[in-house]
Amino acid sequence: MGLSFSSGQKANGFPSDKSSGSKKQKQQQRIRKEKPQQHNFTHRLLAAALKSHSGNISCMDFSSNGKYLATCADDRTVRIWSTKDFLQREHRSMRANVELDHATLVRFSPDCRAFIVWLANGDTLRVFKMTKREDGGYTFTATPEDFPKKHKAPVIDIGIADTGKFIMTASSDTTVLIWSLKGQVLSTINTNQMNNTHAAVSPCGRFVASCGFTPDVKVWEVCFGKKGEFQEVVRAFELKGHSAAVHSFAFSNDSRRMASVSKDGTWKLWDTDVEYKKQQDPYLLRTGRFEEAAGAALCRLALSPDAQVLALASGSSIHLYNTRRGEKEECFERAHGECIADLAFDITGRFLASCGDRAVRLFHNTPGHRAVVEEMQGLLKRASNDSTRQRLQQQLTQAQEALKSLGALKK
Repeated sequence: MGLSFSSGQKANGFPSDKSSGSKKQKQQQRIRKEKPQQHNFTHRLLAAALKSHSGNISCMDFSSNGKYLATCADDRTVRIWSTKDFLQREHRSMRANVELDHATLVRFSPDCRAFIVWLANGDTLRVFKMTKREDGGYTFTATPEDFPKKHKAPVIDIGIADTGKFIMTASSDTTVLIWSLKGQVLSTINTNQMNNTHAAVSPCGRFVASCGFTPDVKVWEVCFGKKGEFQEVVRAFELKGHSAAVHSFAFSNDSRRMASVSKDGTWKLWDTDVEYKKQQDPYLLRTGRFEEAAGAALCRLALSPDAQVLALASGSSIHLYNTRRGEKEECFERAHGECIADLAFDITGRFLASCGDRAVRLFHNTPGHRAVVEEMQGLLKRASNDSTRQRLQQQLTQAQEALKSLGALKK
């Protein structure tokens, strides 16, 4: 399976000049009625639009080393983008072809030398190995054997533990399966949530969580022995407090915070850094309003790595909240031509990525920079020695400079 580097269309974070070429465009529109129009979206915080897919993108994943973004679409390809190109005019992507099928979900392996996909028609998991070539590109090779078919309902989420010890797949009934990397089922979890709407592996690789029709998020620990052998899956803790079905949830990068959004029209931020074996429950840190979640059939959520910013998507619009104050700070209306299928912050927390139509949109995370400014100003007041003060001042200045360059520094 060869791989080609292709440049996407030019996008440089500046709003395009709408007046130029509009007459010409109208003429072309008349001629080419059958070609679906790319959804045009401009915003001062739009950093880039990644365009190479010819079908709608359903899922994205940032590699744990921060170098790549993987996207999969119904055009039978997976594309791997280089994150260092995000602010360049050209966005190179490498293409892996999914033979006679298309991928609906994609996840990088912890060592970033492979990725797994869920096959739409094959209804199973396929592993692709990434081999670096001498010219710096990669060759993608699907492993000869796909995973055995075990789910009885459509699969909605997949994940790989960062420890490299297991893979998780979750279907829209109440089933979550824990697999070995070789494709054996280690454990079957019944979530008892009527139906699953979202499931994920925690970034630390210890936990698997799910939400659904019931007003809670359930979290299990996947336990291994000292020699790395699988032992059991045990109930760890629950996030209880919503009064209606939970659309989605996410973990912070250190797995010590979780966020959830529910049909009750609220989002919640939780402290999950608890000793659950001593019956300690997670603490509710903040509840915020998100009315759009009440009527929505689907609501997506992403939590920034430092848990300072919560991104919520309903329909084709994205809302960014500061989690400490619970206030909405940014809104990107009609960011995509279709409903938003996935949201993800990059590992630095500088960008938020969204997908749903044929493009990935990357936004500058200004609320994240503002949260750093507030935090550093608070810490500076209490700083006791010069070296600490210097370090805090440096971080403060960096965040202020970032906001200034985006024209988003609050006076």
